[in-house]
Amino acid sequence: MPRHVRKGDDVMVTSGSFRGAVGRIVRVLTKHDRVVIQFPASVYDGERRKQRVKNLKPTRVAPQGGQVALDRSFHISSVSPVVDGKPTRVRFSTKSDGSKVRVAARTGKELGAVHGPREAKPAAKPAPKAAVAKPARAGRSEA
Repeated sequence: MPRHVRKGDDVMVTSGSFRGAVGRIVRVLTKHDRVVIQFPASVYDGERRKQRVKNLKPTRVAPQGGQVALDRSFHISSVSPVVDGKPTRVRFSTKSDGSKVRVAARTGKELGAVHGPREAKPAAKPAPKAAVAKPARAGRSEA
């Protein structure tokens, strides 16, 4: 089943402490129904939103060690695509050539293709013939 968001989409978080934050999807984790979102640095201003940081040990390559910022993951149901600065729901529509596209419910703008044009389906196969009862095998009695 197609998802309402894809890698590279700009999305807004709709619940939790990051509610209202806009970022870009870096990865979609389909087994866990989650998306990894990369936010600009301005999202982390203030005390409410904390940036996740990984502390690195000093090594020969990086003798100082340091900290690396990590991207956040969110459940796929708590993000919505952003169109014209506002979150929107997504509809799927099929075009006359058979291609399927994602459409913003708020504005009707196309968000991207799910799949390209499809060939016309071949004519339906004729129905199978009715099954004929097989005669009983010799040597077996019906008891």
